[in-house]
Amino acid sequence: MKKSGEKVSWAEAGWNKLDLARHAYGQRRRKSLEPSAQIQLEVNIGFIPNYTGLEEFKGKGIHLSEYESGKYFTDKDVLVVGCGNSGMEIAYDLSSWDARTSIVVRSPVHVFTKEMVRFGMRLLKYLPCNSVDNTMVMLSKLKYGDLTGYGLERPTKGPFFLKKITGRSPVIDVDTIDKIKDGSIQINEKSVEFANGKIKRFDAIIFATGYKSTVKKWLKDGGSLFNEDGMPKPGNPSQWKGENGLYCAGFSKNGLFGISNDAQNIADDIKKALE
Repeated sequence: MKKSGEKVSWAEAGWNKLDLARHAYGQRRRKSLEPSAQIQLEVNIGFIPNYTGLEEFKGKGIHLSEYESGKYFTDKDVLVVGCGNSGMEIAYDLSSWDARTSIVVRSPVHVFTKEMVRFGMRLLKYLPCNSVDNTMVMLSKLKYGDLTGYGLERPTKGPFFLKKITGRSPVIDVDTIDKIKDGSIQINEKSVEFANGKIKRFDAIIFATGYKSTVKKWLKDGGSLFNEDGMPKPGNPSQWKGENGLYCAGFSKNGLFGISNDAQNIADDIKKALE
């Protein structure tokens, strides 16, 4: 059995491409589908940037992956670093538990309701991305008005265009905007200088700063598919497929739409292996 942290290959795990195909299409051979090694794989880990002076902070500092509930921060001053979906949801939860909540916002963001996003995704099936983006921005303005005065600026590029080229999703509002407007959640528009002492007033910091891939730490035969950062190599149109029956889904940074496309491509490729 492989030890924790030791690299493994699909072949060592007792799987091959035909086994995966049979499993995917219900043609199971129980014996061949039982791997010869037990593997526990961690695809990514919480990422906290190396902020200068962070080590001097005496309060509680955690990554969002460790966050459980705002009830542990009632009546405390809490800073949320990151204004993506996770950061906004955590800020809402903290405020709901009477934590004095602030968010660091360092870049413009699009904000929509989940109904708007669903509507936009349906439109993309029939209209060009630019037209859909213009419609989405108009709907957001009608719903939320100008949020610049609250510290939230809109990007100059449209939401679906940005998602395609950067992988960054728009913020789906869970009523966080209402709390920002009524002052329950404060917006910090500048980077926090940890070394200058201003951070001392916070009791806790929640880092909603994303995740880092760990694929290269445990997968030794994925060089055809992954770069040194553990992400699919750029410019690879078949980023869901490697060599020797290696597949991956969800690395395209295109959200649920990208995951769906990857899964369909993988299923189609496995089907061909059976023909």
